[in-house]
Amino acid sequence: MASSIRWAKIEDIIRVIRTISEIGGTVSFGPFIRWPKTKISKMRKSIIHRTTTETDITIELNIDGTGKYRIQTPIGFLTHMLESFAKHGLFDITMSAAGDLHVDQHHLVEDCGIALGQAFKQALGDKKGINRAGYFVYPMDEALAVVAVDIGGRPYLQFEAEFKRRFCGELDTDLLEDFFQGFATHLGANVVVRMPYGRSDHHKIEAIFKAFAKAMKMACSTDPRAIENIPSTKGSIDDSDH
Repeated sequence: MASSIRWAKIEDIIRVIRTISEIGGTVSFGPFIRWPKTKISKMRKSIIHRTTTETDITIELNIDGTGKYRIQTPIGFLTHMLESFAKHGLFDITMSAAGDLHVDQHHLVEDCGIALGQAFKQALGDKKGINRAGYFVYPMDEALAVVAVDIGGRPYLQFEAEFKRRFCGELDTDLLEDFFQGFATHLGANVVVRMPYGRSDHHKIEAIFKAFAKAMKMACSTDPRAIENIPSTKGSIDDSDH
């Protein structure tokens, strides 16, 4: 009986220690037992619902995910590219998009880029501790894509990629630049896309989105040495401060 009471008290003490530790405190019992200070990481998630007279887009984003996705758009090849972006960036993305395709694809493709940029901006918050910049060179058979990103509050796109066909699957390749322009503007980032080599338009576009995923993964990753620091000598990253 006495033994069971003693163990019950020990379990209560352990629960108290864990609670204090979870809120960032330190618990010490002299020189022998010390429960280390821990800190709860902020969940970098967002939900965006963007509705206009032209499109209706909802995105749920978890930056610190495992690459799970559930994406629905009426353009099969665009859906495939966004799935690839989630998978290779390890972002969890749930997304549904509809638009006025009876006009053309422009509004929907551009607005998908806008909404995705908004989702990342909201999820990153004050951007403390992030690497801020990221880049990747991605080969896909005969194609090679180069993508660089700087989430520095200054929206700017450099896009140099040419395609042989107007359509790849159902996707109008002419609108890829508009997708990345929308993303860069609404995240507040410099985005550079280069395609120096390639024969197949499919390979070229897929290499771009995989490089884009890896570059964003690097830029959004955090450095434990600077976890409380905003990565700017200005002390803030604000897209209104160009």
